[in-house]
Amino acid sequence: MPSSPEIEAYSAEADRFIAELDEEYYQHYAGLKDKLELEDIYGRHAKLMELENVQAVGAAVNGDRRIRELWQFGCEGYLGKFTREHAEKLAELEAELEVTVDGETLPFRMIRPEMANEADRGKREQLDRAMWEATEEHLNPVYLDGVEIVRRELPSLGVSTYVELYERFGFRLRDLAAQCQAFLADTEQLYEERMDRASRALLGISLDDLARWDVQRLIRSPQWDEGFPGDKMVPALRATLADMGIDLDSQQNIKLDIEQRPQKTPRAFCSPIEVPDKVMLVIQPIGGADDWRAFFHEAGHAEHFGNTSRDLAMEEKRLGDTAVTEGWAMLMQHLTDEPGWLSRKLDFPRPDEYAAEGMLWLLFFVRRYSAKLLYELEFHAADDVSGMPKRYAELLGDALKFEITEANYLADIDSGFYVTAYLRSWAFESQLRDHLRERFGSDWFAQREAGSLLRELWSMGQKPTADELLKDVTGAEIQMSAVGDRVREHLS
Repeated sequence: MPSSPEIEAYSAEADRFIAELDEEYYQHYAGLKDKLELEDIYGRHAKLMELENVQAVGAAVNGDRRIRELWQFGCEGYLGKFTREHAEKLAELEAELEVTVDGETLPFRMIRPEMANEADRGKREQLDRAMWEATEEHLNPVYLDGVEIVRRELPSLGVSTYVELYERFGFRLRDLAAQCQAFLADTEQLYEERMDRASRALLGISLDDLARWDVQRLIRSPQWDEGFPGDKMVPALRATLADMGIDLDSQQNIKLDIEQRPQKTPRAFCSPIEVPDKVMLVIQPIGGADDWRAFFHEAGHAEHFGNTSRDLAMEEKRLGDTAVTEGWAMLMQHLTDEPGWLSRKLDFPRPDEYAAEGMLWLLFFVRRYSAKLLYELEFHAADDVSGMPKRYAELLGDALKFEITEANYLADIDSGFYVTAYLRSWAFESQLRDHLRERFGSDWFAQREAGSLLRELWSMGQKPTADELLKDVTGAEIQMSAVGDRVREHLS
């Protein structure tokens, strides 16, 4: 069993490894670097991923959460060293792949934004088919090889399945899955009614006729573009934070990267390279409401990491329960469909109508991720994954009520059961928001006292779990049903 100094040395090196990894991911996905180069980083910190060192950290856990976080990090690093070439190859393929539709060549990473902005339904279908054909041909063989390698290595970590590994880390997967099944059943009729209404209103087609290539257009919400001008996005964030007593311009540790670059990923992200001293907030604007949602979501991450106390241990700053930081991201994101905030910051027309649409998309994504968790549990428990493409399409199609491509059955799986972080964060945020409204009023987002509370909670980093944080602030347990209650408040 390692000594305390050995554990501290392992932790310190893990801190440098994560910082270098986040810097590399930032450089590549921000479009500043053509290739994602992980080999040298893994090579410099190879001892972290050596099996005997990972096993030694695991043997030292003995109920100590901080060491358990290190053990989880070590296990994920051990598996990651076998699949880092796959990650590099996938990133390279995504950056280099192009598709041709109607004689027009388009970078692979720009297909989704193009689909979202494309008014012609036939063109959207062509883009969708080109994307999934490229995925099936070029990406899925790499994904599948990575899956097989991870499965091969699991016994070295003392488990037979990925599910068993994460249950040992303390993930309550089956309890959350049961809540998700109940959520899907409880919200099915409401979802069908409101999704049908939205599809008819914007696209002129019923839910029965809705296709997957239409959904990006629906989420894009082009009818609201005029209300969400790009040049007001950063000023609105600055003013919102100012109302809560937070001066964005004085936060030199939080850097905004909003430039458009050809190889920059369209998916917004926050890269906390040094917590709290260097936090990168990155977005590639595509315009409109969805762009604002993404920007404010990532701003929530940035404020959380940027306000985290320097006095915390590495594990409490960088590791821990990711539902916490996702919860703060959701809290900021959902300001953009809060009627009072819209009226105050944007002089927005028909804010209640837009807020109702925002709740429909919350319902959509929670249903999608609920089905995704059920799928991932089946996938990781399956002896043979050859039948999983069909099962993926069945589970997600049943939740969303339109045809799902089987080709996405591998790309849609995030490592580390990250799906659980999103699910729990939606419940955490719904319940915390109710508390903020009760304590500070419906315009809590304009109250300095609320800002003071948020900064206090942000300073705790990832030390408490989302469950502990919610319990401490509100006295309540995290419940997925809270999301259903919030949605009904606006949609019923």
